[in-house]
Amino acid sequence: MDGAGGAASFTGILGVERSVCGRRWRLRRGDGGEGQTIAERLGLPEIVGRLLAQRRVDLDHAPLFLAPRLRDQFPDPSHLRDMDAAAARLARAVRDREMIAIFGDYDVDGATSAALLTRFFDAVGARSRVYVPDRVREGYGPNAPALLRLRAEGASVVVTVDCGTTAHQPLTDAARSGLDVIVIDHHVAEPLLPPATALVNPNRLDDESPHGALAAVGVAFLLVVAVNRGLRKAGWFVGARVEPDLLGWLDLVALGTVCDVVPLTGLNRALVAQGIKVARRRGNAGLDALAAIAGVSEPIDAYHLGFVLGPRVNAGGRMGAADLGARLLATDDPALAAELAQRLDDYNRDRREIEARTLAAAIAAVEAVPQSPVLTFAAGAEWHPGVIGIVAARLKERYERPACVVAVGDGIGRGSGRSVPGVPLGPAVIAARQAGLLLNGGGHAMAAGFTVTAEKVEALRKFLVERLGDGLDREILVPELAIDGALSVAAAQSELIGHIERLAPFGAANPEPRFAFPTVRVTYAEAVGNGHLRCALADPLEGARLPAIAFRAAESPLGRFLAETRGAAIHVAGHLRRDRWRGGDAFQLVIEDAAPSTNNV
Repeated sequence: MDGAGGAASFTGILGVERSVCGRRWRLRRGDGGEGQTIAERLGLPEIVGRLLAQRRVDLDHAPLFLAPRLRDQFPDPSHLRDMDAAAARLARAVRDREMIAIFGDYDVDGATSAALLTRFFDAVGARSRVYVPDRVREGYGPNAPALLRLRAEGASVVVTVDCGTTAHQPLTDAARSGLDVIVIDHHVAEPLLPPATALVNPNRLDDESPHGALAAVGVAFLLVVAVNRGLRKAGWFVGARVEPDLLGWLDLVALGTVCDVVPLTGLNRALVAQGIKVARRRGNAGLDALAAIAGVSEPIDAYHLGFVLGPRVNAGGRMGAADLGARLLATDDPALAAELAQRLDDYNRDRREIEARTLAAAIAAVEAVPQSPVLTFAAGAEWHPGVIGIVAARLKERYERPACVVAVGDGIGRGSGRSVPGVPLGPAVIAARQAGLLLNGGGHAMAAGFTVTAEKVEALRKFLVERLGDGLDREILVPELAIDGALSVAAAQSELIGHIERLAPFGAANPEPRFAFPTVRVTYAEAVGNGHLRCALADPLEGARLPAIAFRAAESPLGRFLAETRGAAIHVAGHLRRDRWRGGDAFQLVIEDAAPSTNNV
């Protein structure tokens, strides 16, 4: 594995300044010898040490990274501001049989948070109900009519999950009505917080918690631990009541954490690693039904959570049935779970069709007018608000810069944005709201949502472009593909993949290793499945062969390049993965990019 020479020598070896996909290949930060030290001290293969060092995992933290255990990293929930007040109020509500309303968000993080609290309150004998606002009619976060209606229907305390940190007016109205509101959130906060009985958010400006990277469901799990501890101290579990097994719900925590694309390091990594173990036991009826209908037969991993199960949980909120995800994940009834899973799968199929149409329209809108190098921005009339977040993510991937998409209807624009590392979008959206450009808005570094009047859409675009800054122009105009090292075809072995898998689960801040294979030849290529290109790579000197596939690329520039350069020397880059389709020790290279080679060996 080439890794000692840094980006300059790597570029010199491969000469890839512009790939087929328009990227410059960049070797991930050199480890300065740290990787070899890690490998030697801990008795690891050298490649594992190098990969750890490239991910900024040093010798002291490598053991925790490779064997993430909650007992090593789980904090005392009381370290978070307002956590003790939130736990005390909810413990009292449980003991006094008060009605607790859970006000969720309609994405996976919100659904898993709501399901987690529902399961906990049911297990400790509390009265609770879930309310998830309609994305189109009510928008994101708490709204006064819904909170006051919950109060009128008997709720004395409301717990908002994955929302509420910036809901000033709704929480003010709720407080005036006598409703106690507890906010459980992780989004970027402002200096002035809304009135609440407790506002638990590691990203409060006055909170010094080191766990600001938690998803909302991670914060909700800390709340569950704190409330359970309070009930135990109060003697609630003496006698016939059985204390719940909180670790049995880590599958929900893992699902929400992966799908919210928060960094899979530290506490998040431990939560997800342990949660995947729970998910593989298939103890959650809803997750089991969803996996069955999605055709997941192999052991569940982070990929299944993020790209197979998560989108289906999300589909209800996107397509007008906002509470389906939370209901599915909270039920223990196999028949109901099967019914809800089928509905979500149907909604997901509809979502994909609407998403494809909206994405095509958004790309046309983007390419019809000059765009800023720091922001891709598209707005359209009558676009479906439920898919704009996905479309924003697709535009971000296509143009490799932050992207915002706005669906305009009845004079109101509902927008969603996705960002790239190093460009915090959430604070920019909050600044736009503070500047009077938005009706509502918030988010975190990598994602944001907002509501804007139609006449202010263009002013918002200009504001965000200015706020995100021109200093990033040069970097964004030259997209880069980070490479972990260069390998020969002969080096790609099942044993190597086993070493790589020690770094799983992969996700934000812990990317799946990507390797370049210099000067290889395509020996055959054919279109398979739904637009995929299957091929084989050969090393002309060593005679070794490597099966490969480029997903959804048969008709793309990448697919055409691979098919048309058969027999010529090229460079390819991608991920080495086990081939679940063939089973056993079979593996393949999942090709992400390619480039011509000047070497005619």
